[in-house]
Amino acid sequence: MLLHSSIPARHVAAPPFTPNSKTNRTHFHFSNFSSFKPPKCSLSAVSEAPHFELSTHSNKKPFPAEVSRTIMELATVGTLSALTNEGHEGSSSPLAIGVRFTVDPHEGTPFFFLNPTFPFSPQTPSSLHVQLNQSGLRTPQCTLQGTLTKPQDTSATKRLVSLWGKRFGEEVDQDLMYIVAVDRVLQLEDFQEDGEWISSLDYKNAQPDPLRQFAEKLVSEINTNNMEDIIRFCNVYVDLDFQVLEAKMIWVDRLGFDMRLLSTQKGIFEVRIPFPGEVTDEKGAKSTFNCMSQLAWEVERNFQPLDFEKVKQLKHIKS
Repeated sequence: MLLHSSIPARHVAAPPFTPNSKTNRTHFHFSNFSSFKPPKCSLSAVSEAPHFELSTHSNKKPFPAEVSRTIMELATVGTLSALTNEGHEGSSSPLAIGVRFTVDPHEGTPFFFLNPTFPFSPQTPSSLHVQLNQSGLRTPQCTLQGTLTKPQDTSATKRLVSLWGKRFGEEVDQDLMYIVAVDRVLQLEDFQEDGEWISSLDYKNAQPDPLRQFAEKLVSEINTNNMEDIIRFCNVYVDLDFQVLEAKMIWVDRLGFDMRLLSTQKGIFEVRIPFPGEVTDEKGAKSTFNCMSQLAWEVERNFQPLDFEKVKQLKHIKS
């Protein structure tokens, strides 16, 4: 049975883990990363809780402003809505169209180019709604409210035109450029979820997630090649009172990853599993996954490290 995002998800926490069922040990295999070697982890599990903190970071997931900046960096299309005078008998009426856009990397300001035949005018209240599909299971989204306007700085305009060319590979008329001067942002984790308002200052000061450029690829590889490890993560790192029939990773970021769980008895759940520490690049993320996988396998097997005696005799070599 496939998991679908249209089914409401219940959220469960990820408290200290306990060993459960037995399965075979597998390793993460990441394509196009032949130079990567699993870290040498001196991790072990005993009948008591292992000495392994899942995260000491007070916030185990990115702030909404960070999520919004990440969505805006990764997405390329959105829905622009603005007031026009095209309503009944010349009255003001909102009009929405799809636009391609990119963002100023410094403050996250979105910019785009509009057909001159469209009835939009500068200094008009507007919004830009943007969605990001995550593994077909979740669609976080943000709506930027502000003012539709034209950039005033000539040098900034040229820089934005250059950014557009790098992203879309096309030349554009800079006179047709518009931006949305952001006043506030509404961020939602998924359809039918409660939203959270973000101030313009928080949005501009936030940084997009450092794993964003390869998160989708990494999640796809894990879901395809490491199903046993995913199930093991659920059984070990999450305090469950039901058997997981199917599990999928939804997304990964610098602080952890989200998973969708299916139980035949209790339905569908979503769970957040934090990393033991913040990661900032692809190699760090893969190393962390391998380390967590190794520990989960040892916990599940109730592995006891072998006793050994340290060697005390050293032979000094004269130079």
